[in-house]
Amino acid sequence: MKSVAPYPEKIRFSYINNRAINSVFHSHNFYEVYYFHSGKCNYLIGDKIYELVPGDLILLNGMTLHCANIDPEVEYVRSIIHFEPAELQGFMEPLYSLNILQPFQELNNYRIRLLGQEKKEFEEILLRMHERLAQKDPIGYSRFRLAFVDLLHLIYEYCQKPLKDRGELPSQKAMTVQSIISFLENNYMEDIHLEQLQEHLHMSKFYLSKLFKEVTGITIFDFLYRRRINQAKILFLLQKKLTVTDVCYRVGFKHLAHFSRVFKKQTGVTPEQYKKSKHEA
Repeated sequence: MKSVAPYPEKIRFSYINNRAINSVFHSHNFYEVYYFHSGKCNYLIGDKIYELVPGDLILLNGMTLHCANIDPEVEYVRSIIHFEPAELQGFMEPLYSLNILQPFQELNNYRIRLLGQEKKEFEEILLRMHERLAQKDPIGYSRFRLAFVDLLHLIYEYCQKPLKDRGELPSQKAMTVQSIISFLENNYMEDIHLEQLQEHLHMSKFYLSKLFKEVTGITIFDFLYRRRINQAKILFLLQKKLTVTDVCYRVGFKHLAHFSRVFKKQTGVTPEQYKKSKHEA
């Protein structure tokens, strides 16, 4: 069942309860608030996979490819809000100059796990939004928008720590680390050596290694292996016909034994076990 009321403006709110859904990567040029009520869902955003639990909230900038991969045997319930920032300007300007869209602008794609009172409060606002839309009149829609702005304030409050942590990152270091990450994103399927990064960025490989660990908390090769394993998991989820060996080479590993060892270290299961678990009847 899909519940969505008709309205003319550019905030689309849906409460969807069904089993069958097409798992297709897509993107769009508006922001999205995705809230997971129940079901069994792996949510894919770019190269990342989020195994969702009830109460998970995802903020999407829309531009990164994303899709939900669900178990069609389990009821899948979610609330989705698509909106264009310009639609809210008249409601936002008087509100103490808070930029309540900052989480979407700066965190890009971010998952928040709501528990207890936070979960209850968030769901109460979603219910209020649904009730206001059901009125199907100008007053109802105006109150719907006010409730949505309240929801965005709540999201802004949830995101204060990650925004603060992000803001404290030294800009020059951040730019260098982002350059490393971009290089790895574009070349993870190739045979990568630190000398390539050194040549690409014109900086000492020893400095780059130290800086990356300082900023991210992991080594360059830890990041590379995580990226490869995330991609392997995506391939296992979406391309059933690929063998473990096919996936191993596609994501940049040169030896099957090394791939299996790293995969099990990161996931707790072998590639064969993971593949089987995702496609059992």
